[in-house]
Amino acid sequence: MNKTIDFYFDFISPFSYLAQLKLPDLARKTGCTLEYWPIDIPEAKIAAGNYGPSNREVVPKIKVMMADLQRWAIKYAAPLKFPASFACADWNCAVLYARSQGKAEAFVTAAYHQIWGLGIDPGNASELRRCAHDVGLDADALLQFVNSSIGRNEFRKVRSQAYQRGVFGAPLMFVDEQIFWGNDRLDFLESYLINSR
Repeated sequence: MNKTIDFYFDFISPFSYLAQLKLPDLARKTGCTLEYWPIDIPEAKIAAGNYGPSNREVVPKIKVMMADLQRWAIKYAAPLKFPASFACADWNCAVLYARSQGKAEAFVTAAYHQIWGLGIDPGNASELRRCAHDVGLDADALLQFVNSSIGRNEFRKVRSQAYQRGVFGAPLMFVDEQIFWGNDRLDFLESYLINSR
């Protein structure tokens, strides 16, 4: 029986970008289904009782994190450029429209490349429209969904279900009752998937 990897992520997360670079191939290699679930990291932290500052506010931590990001980008031979803003809520919501059209993987991959590979401004709606078009989605319909009460309510429901499940940050990968946190846990995820067949 095929297993499902539930991937919880937020487009503001560069480590989720790094995880997404590897997860689709890992899922195919292990015969798994990869499901995409967008969250809001600051909201997830609060829901889990973590009221501490964001990484960007802790100078010693951000310095080390920046170095780690560069190391991972080199290891993965992937581009890495900080986005012009962190206004990613509409992009996260848009994933649910892409899921409904069977294009979640294509959209998430393209969106992460735009946001963290090229460093575009996700707050610019024309960038979201372009990304939707590039992966064969109806950009008008996607933006209509994102700006509708239906879209906002669906995104709120998905986030609430994630926090009830114990999602406290991103990237988080759930398989069975196992939880793997961070792109640096993908080896553990792969071992689990291979050994639990």
